[in-house]
Amino acid sequence: MSIQDIIEGKKQWRAHMARVKALPPDYQIVYKEMQKYLFKVGPVDLPDGPLLPGIVDFFEEGVAAGKGVLEVTGTDVAAFCDDLIKDSRTYADAYQESIGKESGTAEK
Repeated sequence: MSIQDIIEGKKQWRAHMARVKALPPDYQIVYKEMQKYLFKVGPVDLPDGPLLPGIVDFFEEGVAAGKGVLEVTGTDVAAFCDDLIKDSRTYADAYQESIGKESGTAEK
């Protein structure tokens, strides 16, 4: 990864966060909690993938429609997040695979 790639990545992240800050306060709170949750358990490609910008797009549509954030996500926000990543390879999956490999070599 070159310096130029890092600079470009930071520009994109700042633009993304500017979109988040433009959301109403209740949307911002839920987005930040979702972001924390997804960074803990989320997909391996989360920082570079389309998931976070897609959530902001979805939230912007909810704001435009005049809906509250919980009308958009439902009251169980963690379940909403889990549905978003259900078919993605997560850090937990990678960890389980590494444990399986380690235990497999220990048995031989």
